[in-house]
Amino acid sequence: MSTFIVVYASLTGNTEEMADAVVEGIKQAGAAVMVKDILDARAAELEAYDGIVLGAYTWGDGELPDEFLDFYEEMDELKLNGKIGAVFGSCDSSYAQYGAAVDLLTEKLQSLGCTMQEGLKIELCPSAPEREACREFGRQAVLRLQGAL
Repeated sequence: MSTFIVVYASLTGNTEEMADAVVEGIKQAGAAVMVKDILDARAAELEAYDGIVLGAYTWGDGELPDEFLDFYEEMDELKLNGKIGAVFGSCDSSYAQYGAAVDLLTEKLQSLGCTMQEGLKIELCPSAPEREACREFGRQAVLRLQGAL
């Protein structure tokens, strides 16, 4: 059975709501999944999973949330070749950098050897159709790992 880890940071609950839906999609596709708030996660844990899904809101002028910074730096020591990576996040179009945290984390995972799927950015709180898009995002990650995509 394929194994996934979902690590996320959420300030207002929007990214957590997205994470919940992504996890549902991963489970629906038949994979096992571990879910962790960024404050309870260590970057080294990522190496133990087939698929890595990260979720983060964008802070300030296009930065990662403070609680993601140590984790992000710890990732430099990892080798993630052969793993599937995916990144999602709640975004706010009132800022110049829309969803930059998704882009930063995508680039980091890709630089460490992950095969990436396109990131998912949702404006603020996900609507019912957007929650379904999050579930589909999770399902697609599993299908990508299984070689169906």
